[in-house]
Amino acid sequence: MEKNSVKRIIFLDLMRALAVLMMVEGHTVDTFLADQFRDYSSAAYNIWLTIRGFTAPIFMFTSGVVFTYLLRLQKVPFKENPRVYKGVKRFVTLVLIGYLLRFPTYKIFDYSEVTKEQWLSFFAVDALHLIGFGLLFIIGLTFLAEKFKVNDSLILAAGAFFFFTIYLITEKIDWINILPAPLAAYFYDKSGSLFPLFPWSGYVIAGGFLGYYLANNPEAFTKKSFSLKLFAAGFVLFLTSFVFHFIEDLFYGNKQFWTDQFALIFYRLGTVILLNAGMSFIAARIKNVPDFVKQIGRNTLVIYAVHVVILYGSAWFPGFYKYFAKSFNFIESLCAALVMILLMAWMVRIIQKFKEYQKKKFAVAEA
Repeated sequence: MEKNSVKRIIFLDLMRALAVLMMVEGHTVDTFLADQFRDYSSAAYNIWLTIRGFTAPIFMFTSGVVFTYLLRLQKVPFKENPRVYKGVKRFVTLVLIGYLLRFPTYKIFDYSEVTKEQWLSFFAVDALHLIGFGLLFIIGLTFLAEKFKVNDSLILAAGAFFFFTIYLITEKIDWINILPAPLAAYFYDKSGSLFPLFPWSGYVIAGGFLGYYLANNPEAFTKKSFSLKLFAAGFVLFLTSFVFHFIEDLFYGNKQFWTDQFALIFYRLGTVILLNAGMSFIAARIKNVPDFVKQIGRNTLVIYAVHVVILYGSAWFPGFYKYFAKSFNFIESLCAALVMILLMAWMVRIIQKFKEYQKKKFAVAEA
């Protein structure tokens, strides 16, 4: 059991490392790339833009997989599961850090100079807020599954489908006229939120479905059939997105695929699952990966927060965006992304060295 668990942890760490590095690269290039190089007729730009469109779903889906996997490895009742408490703590941490990164002023108690636009930016829901709430929803759904004796996979699938489909309704409601701005920001993107709950929470919960399967099928990861099942599921969702697009064209007229949000949801989900299939196929055939890669996967929160502050700044640090926003060509932007990735890797290395030093110091003190 331990051996298999380690193998699955390798697979999950690989996905987490990929997700956060894609996030760093995407944010860095978007910060520095000048408008004149954002040319939709350019194959290079279109490839980059397409890949970037998958970054957030990968990041969110992987977060759901990892959390639910660890949650359901604990074969104890819900109230006795230590992962429930850790999940709630993680939720609070993610939301607080999300707001701290957008804090509108360097003054802690004086908000007299904060503009309306700054407040709206502060209230905007970003990836950390969304993932935090996604984990909270998974906790709530697993509680309901135990209380009503329903299989976790069914209720998680239903939860993901709910957030994906209810988006068709929520996007048409002007929430700012119904709810206070801090709450309205969670329901739609017209208030400036990058990742409102609808439909984005669906990706986190969909990841929970896979995490539950992994936790309850300890031998699955070592078998070729696991990758094939993932591939089949991803391919079906991928094809389904085009079916949705075709049907919407019939009823609502011809639209560009990338503006057809409902079809795009399933297109992204299918592609993310196909990527997981490929990663699981590779991971099942290697005995180990460098510990450094695992550490990148296990320090995603630190990497996310630090690179966001470096690029976009905070109330206490200006960030590169203030001085170099959209001023590089494509090659220069890619080089900046490489430097940022190396910087984050170096930071993780320093963190790991510090932890090792602390362990040795504690061991000596105990001796």
